[in-house]
Amino acid sequence: MADIRPYAGIARAPFLLLPFTLVAAGAGAASYGGSFDLLRTVLALVGLLALHAAVNALNEASDMVTGIDLETEPTPFSGGSGTLPSGALSVRTARIFGYGAAAVGLACGVYFLVVIGPIMLPLLVAGALLVLFYTDLLARTGVGETAAGLGLGMLPVVGTALVQDGSVHPAAWAASVPAFLMTFNLLLLNEFPDEEADRRGGRKNLVLLLGRPAAARIYAAAGLLVPAWIAASVAAGYLPPLALAALLPSLALTGPVRWAFRSPQAPVPVPALGANVMWNLGTNLVLGVMLFLAA
Repeated sequence: MADIRPYAGIARAPFLLLPFTLVAAGAGAASYGGSFDLLRTVLALVGLLALHAAVNALNEASDMVTGIDLETEPTPFSGGSGTLPSGALSVRTARIFGYGAAAVGLACGVYFLVVIGPIMLPLLVAGALLVLFYTDLLARTGVGETAAGLGLGMLPVVGTALVQDGSVHPAAWAASVPAFLMTFNLLLLNEFPDEEADRRGGRKNLVLLLGRPAAARIYAAAGLLVPAWIAASVAAGYLPPLALAALLPSLALTGPVRWAFRSPQAPVPVPALGANVMWNLGTNLVLGVMLFLAA
């Protein structure tokens, strides 16, 4: 166990719950559309877990080299795992682990490319680019939040639906938009505690580009759009009425949104950071379960 812990640290193991909920939403949407394959769903989950671990490990390696992880004041939800600053692993080892995990994810993608066909290729290419270039390019050019929303939000939901039978039911597209917005917000809120370290480390995110008040308002707007989108998708017939149960986790937004409007210059309360995570995981999971039940 002692040997595993540093690798679990750079993979940010507690955050690997997110792929489970994204795959649940995508598989639920596919099931609602009339197609579900358990083995393909499990393989999609394995691939997404590997890619998420790869991004996290490569991010930790980069943040150690740039000094960001030496400057942050970690919270349970931001600031890095502390694995590399503690000396438990080297930057080189973290990168080897990251590229190895990326290779596992790529292997899963290539399998689906063979069995599903060329329709998988754009998804495969987009995933590879997001994994390899997120930390050292995308997070330094002002599009990190959007890249995260795509790579660990929208694309996994659509991709999980796609690997079932090569098609994407409208419910999957409808479920992918909240996933995008929530992962966008998951990263955005976690950037506030790391503001000064990110500035010194050369990152360019919304907090640094727009300032705390404007970035906080974007957070609040994206957060409130999630329940609005789900309700509108039900009204339009893209999601079943049972999907309205996925509105309930948005109650967790009360704390973060209150902070965003009232005191964005103050540190984000740790309970608000936790509520942000629970809102994200809960909404994806409840939506996926409701879609399975509706099927």
